[in-house]
Amino acid sequence: MEIKLEFVRKRSEFGRPCSFSDYLAEVTVDIPPDPSLADDFIPQDPVDFAFQEGPVMALHEVNTERVQVSIKGVNHVEGGWPQHIDPKNSELTSRYREEVEREDVYTRSVQRLGSLVEHYIRQNNAIDIYEEYFEEEEEEEEEEEHPSAKTISVIRDPNVTKRMATHISWHPDANRAVAVAYCSLDFQDSRKDMSFDSYVWDLEKPYSPELTLKPSSPLVTLEYNSKDWHHVLGGCYNGQIVYWDTRKGGLPVEMTPVEVSHRDPVYGACWLPSRTGTECFTGSTDGQVLWWDIRKMSQPSEKLILDITKEDQLNKALGASALDFAPTMPTKFLVGTEQGTIISCNRDSKTPPEKIAHIFRGHLGAVYSVTRNPFFPKVFLSVGDWTARIWTEELMDSSSIMETKYHTPYLLDGCWSPVKPAVFFTTKSDGTLDIWDFLFHQKEPSLSLKVSNEPLLSLRPQDNGRILGCGTRLGNVSLLEISPGLCTMRKNEKTLTSTMFEREARREKVLQDKHRERLLREQERARARPEEQEDPREVFEKAREDFFSIIKAERRRRGQDDPEE
Repeated sequence: MEIKLEFVRKRSEFGRPCSFSDYLAEVTVDIPPDPSLADDFIPQDPVDFAFQEGPVMALHEVNTERVQVSIKGVNHVEGGWPQHIDPKNSELTSRYREEVEREDVYTRSVQRLGSLVEHYIRQNNAIDIYEEYFEEEEEEEEEEEHPSAKTISVIRDPNVTKRMATHISWHPDANRAVAVAYCSLDFQDSRKDMSFDSYVWDLEKPYSPELTLKPSSPLVTLEYNSKDWHHVLGGCYNGQIVYWDTRKGGLPVEMTPVEVSHRDPVYGACWLPSRTGTECFTGSTDGQVLWWDIRKMSQPSEKLILDITKEDQLNKALGASALDFAPTMPTKFLVGTEQGTIISCNRDSKTPPEKIAHIFRGHLGAVYSVTRNPFFPKVFLSVGDWTARIWTEELMDSSSIMETKYHTPYLLDGCWSPVKPAVFFTTKSDGTLDIWDFLFHQKEPSLSLKVSNEPLLSLRPQDNGRILGCGTRLGNVSLLEISPGLCTMRKNEKTLTSTMFEREARREKVLQDKHRERLLREQERARARPEEQEDPREVFEKAREDFFSIIKAERRRRGQDDPEE
């Protein structure tokens, strides 16, 4: 069945039918232009017309769910032994090795494989596949690059009550994680809701901490053990020393008793390169440096009182506000004090007073940071008051060989670049990070970057020198990536830096000798005429006579000049 729809209408209702035919074009109306009408119109110049050839698209927004990454480990065990051999039994395994080594097949296999390995070793030594043939051209391109830095990530304190990020320590295994110590250093800050926790952050997951460290008191400093990556050493605000094993969770493995610990906050903690990897030492503003072994933390193994008078009196000791130890100089360490003095100590000395080897004075306020140059261990950097200073241990009783200008805000932390010998970093109380390269600029920083509106209290670069971590007063840790020119060593840069340090040391030594000579001459003059000391009354009378004689001479001169005028 078909469906049809019909409309019916009369023919008369369609109107008159149209008849079309071909005609030539003809003009029906001709209107000539009237120039007077142009006064009523405003010409539009220029005339813009926009058009879009692309298709009109609809806007859609999609918010994908964050991928949850889980970290899993694989435990490899020893294998390849026969079934009747227990790999955990050293006697059975050694006996089986001896039996195999006696066989002729073993000897022939070693000889055959040895010749092949020797061939490939000789081949590798003949050709260096990693040799670069155009190093100079690459260096010229890098020199043209302008110094720069950018923020790649920000780690924030997860607590509502914000605390200061007082110390940063990078994980020794490729810097895959960073440990941050959080503590409020404000005087008598007794907020009830303040947390004591510090955190270990995974850089791939900066929004939640990988591990929460739970000490008995807020941590001022925190350091990874470079020999055993799982051990983390912490110095507390109440003076206790704590260490963690990250494999066992966030609770401390052991801590020092309060009665044998420091009496003030621990501002410095360093691991020592011992055979066991369990020794460390700490410094505090109570004027003590204590050595510990984490296997027995019931009491310190050694003690040093920072008394520069060498009387070994705790009431005369200087408070340690910074501590530095370099593995290249295993017996020496540097201590920065609250009084602006830097103390160079030698642990191998026999008596405690002899351990205080040398004293460096120059800062007007507390020394917040002191670090040795990784390429020249005798040269070290100190940060305090409004300047950063460079010293050398070759000049013991002199001032710094180089220094920055005096800044308006305080300098709060500083450190050397681990890859460039003349580059160092400083942070200021106005939230600015300064990058100095003394080979090119000594009066102004090569790069000054505003990181935060809050003071930058802590600073630590990665081992490659490319990433910097800056901790602020509000607990934020900004990770900055600097340009390759500031973290790539150029040709002959180490030699030029060494020459610069030696030149400045010679200059300072010459000035020091000149100053000593002048003091000796003054002392000899004072000894040569001890009896020629003048009476103060005679000096006064003589000065009075000279004064009035000058006035009389001036009056006579004016009296003689008046008639001539």
